Amino acid sequence: MRIEVFADIACPWCYIGEKRLERALQQRPGLEVELEWKPFQLQPGIPPEGYPWEEFMARKFGGLERMRSAFEQVARAGRAEGLEFNFGRVARAINTADGHRLILWAARAGRQWPLADALFRAHFTDGKNLNDPGDLLEVVASAGLDREAAREFLASGELRDAVEESQRLAERFGVQGVPFFVFGRKYALSGAQPVEVFLQVLDHVAQEQATAS
Repeated sequence: MRIEVFADIACPWCYIGEKRLERALQQRPGLEVELEWKPFQLQPGIPPEGYPWEEFMARKFGGLERMRSAFEQVARAGRAEGLEFNFGRVARAINTADGHRLILWAARAGRQWPLADALFRAHFTDGKNLNDPGDLLEVVASAGLDREAAREFLASGELRDAVEESQRLAERFGVQGVPFFVFGRKYALSGAQPVEVFLQVLDHVAQEQATAS
């Protein structure tokens, strides 16, 4: 079963949704799944240096109080999944293009999901600036990937087109926001749904595929 996960490393609900899908898959150990990261930039227009985090988010949510209320809801949901969100440590709203490129690059070594998790954690838990090359390469190394190879890859500009094509694919699918999960290019699930919802979809798709074969 192929599951495409449209997500952004600057999206806290994507982090939560990915962990809920992971928990669902752990409850179906016999299921053969190909899990594929699909880049989606919520804010592709952010410049390479980023924006001040609190200022940017306050504008997005319509004020500091609304922002803090929304983030507290996210933090509560995250704690239930064993995730720690430290929004007070985040300094920059980031352009995620290079992070997405690195995840696609890491997929060649079978390390796309360890790197995605490391990037989520670095941004939302540790407050790393993922537009800073040093911070970004530090995260790459923490996920078991070669720092110098990653540096050369980033400088090459390779896979930039793949990130843009994934964004266009999401538009063709009608993706309005992320996370967005596509099962077998036939069924879709939007949002960080409860584990039980993921299980229902997994079981339905698995049964349908078994019947078809």
